[in-house]
Amino acid sequence: MKKIHRKTYTSGAVILLMLLLTACSKLLEETPRSTFTPQFFTTEAGVTGGITSLYANLRNIYGNAYYYNTGETGTDEVTYGQSADQNFKVMDLSGQGDISSTTSRSDVLWNSAWGAINTSSGVIENGSAAGVAPSLVAEARFFRAFYYFQLVQTFGGVPLDLGAGVLKFNTHPVALSTRNTVPEVYTKCIFPDLDSAVNELPVNPRATGTVTQVVAELYLAEAYLTYAWWLQNPNNIPTYPAVTLPRTDPDGHNAQWYFQQAYDVATHAIDNPGPYGLMPTYYDLHNAVNDRNKEELLYADHTQSNEYYNGSSLSYGGGGGEDNFAGWMMTWNYPNIRSSSSNTTWTKVSSVLRATYQPLGRPWVRMAPTIGAIKNTFADKTNDSRYDGTFTTVYRGNWNLNGTGLTSVPTLYNANNLPISPNDPVLTFLNEPNPNITYESSAGQSNVGAGTLPGNSSWVIDPNGISRIVYPGLWKLGPYRTDNAGGLGEYNAASTRPFVIAYFSRLYFIAAEAAVEGATVGSITTNAGQTAYDLINVIRARAGRWDYSQNGDSAIVADNSAAMMAATPTTITIPYILSELSREYYGQGDRWLDLIRTQEWAQIAGSYQICGSSYGDHTPQTVTRTITPQDYIRPIPNGQINAMQGTSTQLAAYQNPGYQ
Repeated sequence: MKKIHRKTYTSGAVILLMLLLTACSKLLEETPRSTFTPQFFTTEAGVTGGITSLYANLRNIYGNAYYYNTGETGTDEVTYGQSADQNFKVMDLSGQGDISSTTSRSDVLWNSAWGAINTSSGVIENGSAAGVAPSLVAEARFFRAFYYFQLVQTFGGVPLDLGAGVLKFNTHPVALSTRNTVPEVYTKCIFPDLDSAVNELPVNPRATGTVTQVVAELYLAEAYLTYAWWLQNPNNIPTYPAVTLPRTDPDGHNAQWYFQQAYDVATHAIDNPGPYGLMPTYYDLHNAVNDRNKEELLYADHTQSNEYYNGSSLSYGGGGGEDNFAGWMMTWNYPNIRSSSSNTTWTKVSSVLRATYQPLGRPWVRMAPTIGAIKNTFADKTNDSRYDGTFTTVYRGNWNLNGTGLTSVPTLYNANNLPISPNDPVLTFLNEPNPNITYESSAGQSNVGAGTLPGNSSWVIDPNGISRIVYPGLWKLGPYRTDNAGGLGEYNAASTRPFVIAYFSRLYFIAAEAAVEGATVGSITTNAGQTAYDLINVIRARAGRWDYSQNGDSAIVADNSAAMMAATPTTITIPYILSELSREYYGQGDRWLDLIRTQEWAQIAGSYQICGSSYGDHTPQTVTRTITPQDYIRPIPNGQINAMQGTSTQLAAYQNPGYQ
């Protein structure tokens, strides 16, 4: 490993905005401070404030659209949209530019994680002497492990010594940096910290959204699972800093041992859920009215009640920092849809207006779902509620909310010159291809190149017609406000919803994946019926239960769980688990991590289909990606390399191979 002189290293010793915790509160209360000195950090107020800042820091990463893009664009789920710039195009690996140390937006993670790691170390070192409860110190141990886990998955081995010693709190800029190996990061930090967190954290959260035993168990199980895959290395993907082959564990365990640990920890958490559990339906889980529900284990929180505590403007979002604007990226420009105010002469008017409602939101058109995701991943759109609970496929008229001349207009005219009323479908993405669609040339009367079906008043597009410019929106991440006052709301504001990072349901997938890789079922649990098949079917059974169709805009009582379970293959494979992961967590920012963990990225996402970037283009194109072994880890950001002192050879040796 190379030691390199550096000009500076991000430290948590000085934070311009300090976020303090009031111990008696049920919510994390944030209070500003002009400075946060090492001396203040030895006080109880300083330590508890440091803990609160760890939660606040999540907003810098999760919900940030550029980091969100790195986990989705370039996978089987997502490609770049019509309005994408190079931030998005290069991540697609389809000839639109190269991922490099200057273009990779994984810099968002790198730049935000180190301060949180150092703050965590400060809490761990000072907490006991400052009179802070061990359970609070355990929260810092969780976050140190959490951030290191995100870094090691993304960049390979990273430094454990920030200048004051391994896992020590650093209070001054340092001149050296040494990248530890992947096994060192896991065995010296991630596993010990999470073990400690599991033992010291409470069963119930001390405040809304704070971490608990089950949250720590989830990440411990996932870290065991990820490290097991790393040791196994089925497709010989290189790592950095380089290690000898075959890969070995410094504690003497093999991949199988870690798969077993992942299974045991995950099933223990399932059997001992505390206050957590699965929501009754997929719609209930993602309906914004139910935000912060029992299935959401960890999230970057926001609020509409106070702009300061929200971390961004409540009236306008500029698309940066803590703006929580990931949901804009896969929102196409639906306000371009047109209907007519006259049934005799086509007089175009806007019938679907930008609004702060979950099916709509602010359009940026930077990312688009692939045709394969719509047609193949979500092939069953009848029994499985997850397609309906993921995408907006019906765009309904809301011209009556615009406060102008159309407010009192009860009827417009749409496809086939048929009348529509407010809340009627104006444009519908069909569930299945339909040869009877007549598409307009170019933008046409619909203004977005949609088609018609005989007798149907809604414009229509079938799955084969999904393009980079017109596609189903991502309903799951749509905005939600309770202060719209019956109008369109603050539709240009950043989302005030929490951005969910981890779900209780993930435990079922971790255990199932470990079981497929050979973990022994029922090794420590009392329930021996937790095979991969059993675990996956718990999730699939829930997906078959409907209580509402958000695209149908109506209650629906249907229990298709038996049909869903009957369709589950008897033998569960890793590709099948990856398909289920996509159905369950589509568009939530971590698809790339699932594909690189299992080393299936190139096989699953090596090509995709999408129509072009012009209105009226409904001809699918097959696009090939160039995914090489080096792409399985991201480059160290150029800003980091530039902050170092060393020869060009030393600096190149610090960077991941292929990105020098």
